[in-house]
Amino acid sequence: MSAPATSPRTAADAVSTARIAELIGLIRSTTGESRTTVSPLTGDPVAEIPVSSIDDVEASFDAARAAQLTWSQTSLRERSRALLRLHDLVLERTDELIDLIQLESGKARAHAFDEVVHVALTARFYARRLRRQMKSDRRSGALPGLTTVHVNHVPKGVVGIISPWNYPLTMALSDGLPAIAAGNTVVHKPDSQSPLIALAGIELLRDAGFPADVWQVVSGAGSVVGTEIIERADYICFTGSTATGSLIARQAADRLVSCSLELGGKNPMIVLPGADVEKTAAGAVNACFSSAGQLCVSIERLYVPDSLYEEFRDAFVRRVNALSLGAGLDWDVDMGSLVSPAQLETVTKHVDDAVVNGATVLTGGRARPDLGPCFYEPTVLEDVTDAAQCFAGETFGPLVSLYRYGTVNEAVELANGGDYGLNASVWGPVRQARAVAVRIKAGTVNINEGFAATFGSIDAPMGGMRHSGLGRRQGAEGIHRYTEPQSVAVQRALPMSGPDFLSSQTYAKMLTIGLKVLRRTPRA
Repeated sequence: MSAPATSPRTAADAVSTARIAELIGLIRSTTGESRTTVSPLTGDPVAEIPVSSIDDVEASFDAARAAQLTWSQTSLRERSRALLRLHDLVLERTDELIDLIQLESGKARAHAFDEVVHVALTARFYARRLRRQMKSDRRSGALPGLTTVHVNHVPKGVVGIISPWNYPLTMALSDGLPAIAAGNTVVHKPDSQSPLIALAGIELLRDAGFPADVWQVVSGAGSVVGTEIIERADYICFTGSTATGSLIARQAADRLVSCSLELGGKNPMIVLPGADVEKTAAGAVNACFSSAGQLCVSIERLYVPDSLYEEFRDAFVRRVNALSLGAGLDWDVDMGSLVSPAQLETVTKHVDDAVVNGATVLTGGRARPDLGPCFYEPTVLEDVTDAAQCFAGETFGPLVSLYRYGTVNEAVELANGGDYGLNASVWGPVRQARAVAVRIKAGTVNINEGFAATFGSIDAPMGGMRHSGLGRRQGAEGIHRYTEPQSVAVQRALPMSGPDFLSSQTYAKMLTIGLKVLRRTPRA
């Protein structure tokens, strides 16, 4: 694992003081208090971020509710056009967005670019399909020809979004875009580590033509500001840990409001006996170490058949050793930094604990303070026992464990072990892989890809099973979660209770005959 030559562009080049002032002006804050954010690339201060009060949260909801009354009446065509303008602006301003992502999260430039692409894809998808997804649907009525039913998709109102640090642009915007496209407004708390890139995205919304009050921003501790959002929102969207998600689910349930939660994962990858070893090893590197493994759908468990184990292990380790690490803002770095000292500590503890419990480090296993304060080498372990913390617990870092298996049935059983069910990956002949995929308890399964095939397919829903969350982002599911289905029925000619000139008994007999006739009609 090498460090590239010194980059001509560093974290200090990412953003000016004047630009920071423009961005933080989007936060509603009257406290006069602030907190300092730090770049994981260097450990240097980035910005003084205003802290919002409970009154600021209240004012944000007041403004959002007032705006929602008007915004929900705008045409679907107008909303679609704004989404397409956003798509274009995101691509036009790619360089600044990537710089900010790297500055605040520490990830490599190629992995930061993934976020820009995902936001653009999301904006275009909902712009193109908004009319189809939001139009009233005609349904079958109780009495054919006499009862007509339409189902409307009514916006919930004000959506509360609490977004994470690991994908600070796409998780800030991509969950909220279908919410406002459906006619809702948003009150948003970006993560305290990475507010600037979220603010840059929100600025693009306004530049694209979305009214300013449609998307409100507050800042502060999740225990204070986040709790106040949950107490006021008509719907909650959260991405983060399973522990925090469970608390939010209880809070939402107490208020009888819905929520979507994308939570933790201990994602498995199964290598089938017929897999191409070199291609699979190359794919596994990206699946495990994109964004330094700080990705909800990143692979942390790798199951390999006995017949291929040594060949795959050697090919995988060779490719991991070839990865370059660095803090530069250019494209020649393969893997960047962890996001914080706390995340570095977690990875270090998991590796050290695994070794104490009998694991072997095949490559990596060291912090790299020579590169930056939060760097850790991409690490591959084998012989990990169930006594190790990283056996079943999510690391959320550049750490993956290799395991042997004898039969495919055994591999599926191992992959389904534990409490999570977010993402999985299967490599091998497609027909065999598809047969395995349907047996895996995960919300997304990628065949001959780690995670990007499902993550980048915006038409397909994405979310977790079991302790990995509730609800789905993306697809029609991703926008309909922000709406209430409303059934509107029109009854013509004959009342449902029957005409006045027939007795109830006679009408019941006629209905019975009608039901028997309809039973023989294929379309009824």
